[in-house]
Amino acid sequence: MKRFHVHLAVRDLAESIRFYSTVFGAEPAVRKPDYAKWMIDNPRVNFAISQRGGVPGVNHLGLQVDTDDELQAMQQQLHNADQAMVTERDAQCCYANADKYWITDPQGIAWETFHTLGTIPMFGADANAGSATSGVATSRPCCTPSAPNV
Repeated sequence: MKRFHVHLAVRDLAESIRFYSTVFGAEPAVRKPDYAKWMIDNPRVNFAISQRGGVPGVNHLGLQVDTDDELQAMQQQLHNADQAMVTERDAQCCYANADKYWITDPQGIAWETFHTLGTIPMFGADANAGSATSGVATSRPCCTPSAPNV
């Protein structure tokens, strides 16, 4: 099953946590000094905020899937939507380890489709993201797609 994902860059994390906790009627499922995430079931959404983005506002949108099979099934749809899809395997970002595909919509908004594999103790490292010669994205800032695979 898919879960809609929204990641916002915010000015004041504590103020934003208070605001969104009230809006959602729940505390964050994950809370770090620079990041918070709510896993809401109605509607099914993974809503994250951080102070790691540049300008406050939408950092990226996406779809989170529950299994690798679902992620692989999405690959062709994403490829058909944007020929410049970026593939990331074992990416370390937002306190999680995940396999991802990135595309960009016509307005320039990044879309991340991902399957979370586990948690990590830091915001991001991407130390295991592969190499340019493998056709898989290399180390880069967290939640920012690198150059497309071509």
